[in-house]
Amino acid sequence: MAGAESRRPLAPGEDVKPFTPGKAKEIVMSLQQPAVFCNMVGDWPALHWNVKYLSAVLNGKTIQFRLGLKTVDLVPQFETRCSYVEATLEEFLAWSCGEPSCLSGPFSCYEYSKYWAYADYKYIARIFEDKPEIFQDVRWSDFGFPGRSGKESTLWIGSEGANTPCHLDSYGCNLVLQVQGRKRWHLFPPGDTSFLYPTRIPYEESSIFSKVNVTNPDLKRFPEFRNTTAHVVTLSPGQVLLVPRHWWHYVESVDPITVSINSWIELDADHEARVEEAITRMLVCAIKSAENPGDGDLWLNPTEVEATSHEINLQYLNGAVSAYFRCQKASLSEQAHPSSTTAEPRTSASCKRKRREGDCEPEGCRLLTRESGFSAFEAEKSQEIPFGPHLIQVLPRSQETSLMGAAAMESDGGDLLHENEGGHLGKLHCTGKRLVMDNDHETPAHQMDADSSPNASQTALSTNDLLDCLVNPRVIRLVARLLLERTRV
Repeated sequence: MAGAESRRPLAPGEDVKPFTPGKAKEIVMSLQQPAVFCNMVGDWPALHWNVKYLSAVLNGKTIQFRLGLKTVDLVPQFETRCSYVEATLEEFLAWSCGEPSCLSGPFSCYEYSKYWAYADYKYIARIFEDKPEIFQDVRWSDFGFPGRSGKESTLWIGSEGANTPCHLDSYGCNLVLQVQGRKRWHLFPPGDTSFLYPTRIPYEESSIFSKVNVTNPDLKRFPEFRNTTAHVVTLSPGQVLLVPRHWWHYVESVDPITVSINSWIELDADHEARVEEAITRMLVCAIKSAENPGDGDLWLNPTEVEATSHEINLQYLNGAVSAYFRCQKASLSEQAHPSSTTAEPRTSASCKRKRREGDCEPEGCRLLTRESGFSAFEAEKSQEIPFGPHLIQVLPRSQETSLMGAAAMESDGGDLLHENEGGHLGKLHCTGKRLVMDNDHETPAHQMDADSSPNASQTALSTNDLLDCLVNPRVIRLVARLLLERTRV
């Protein structure tokens, strides 16, 4: 069974971790490329969290699964294009094993050979709210974040093929522990953003999606995708992946059942990012809400509770700006009186989807000093990153073959595999409805006829065309900085 290797007793000396919490935190907060930590979690009780164990702990409690088709299309399978069911983990196991009992259960309409199922973004604090003792099974303190446990983490349970569309997270960096089965990650650096054709439709705070299905790209429609540099890795049980800030990622389960746990680590830069997200929310909600609601365009991602009003969005924007300046003031004060702050900054809960979960006030997040405990300048001065058998780089495809000739590097629960096959390779919740008028099916406004003249029948611009330009990450970043300058004056 997957995960059995992770439960074997530790041999003498095996519990000695290759990095101290301080060094691990230094790596997490300074490394600007994805990497995999090995041999850091061998004593974590969370390595026991396979689906059978979790099913027993939940004891019949239902959770929501997102279902998508295994067929590969030219367009991403966004959450708005999926279906949902409420089911127990026992029912999920029966379905994934092809047991006859599932013929009458919640998965009865979804043939296992044609569909995948994903219980994604499940806040551990919520689904185990009546069993808080289980939070301590997750020990992010080993990575230098004391007090951060399962309470500030998220659980992901999927069947083979379960995936999240390619996207980047607006806030923080990400630590991901693989518990059961393997997941393949396709990551792209922030510099590839324009090549991935970013869009905010479907809209979800803190997530910028790519229009490209990176597993099967439509290169006629998205020719610049050829310029991307994919970093691909298969994460095995017992390994922890670091996804640096603003790295794009598509994630897919490659084994029959997968379980992983993640936690988003807050950064100083999140304060400006929250201003950018507030501006984006205001523009998207204002423009999309003005459209005819009966046109079938499910522009709001199912993970968003509602299209908030202009007044609430304005409050959110002002709160984000105020929080930004409070952070700036606190940072300056700390630099002027460094001895006044001796305690470790308290780690706040994951802010990744917190606002729509109702856990965060409109300011967007608690005021944080530098979560890492050191400045960017100090990070530059830090020692060279100690890559080796305990910290493995996730390499660009072009470099994989030449650098993977060494012997396999063993970790807590399996071998790290750098993928070298062709193709590029995502995240999300859904309704049973289908997107009628999304960008996936629109004809690009710049499409030309054979005579190189604009085709009049194909030049009608949609609201989504406008939004793709208006809330493009580069545009929003500039607007946010102009707005902060205006506020500062």
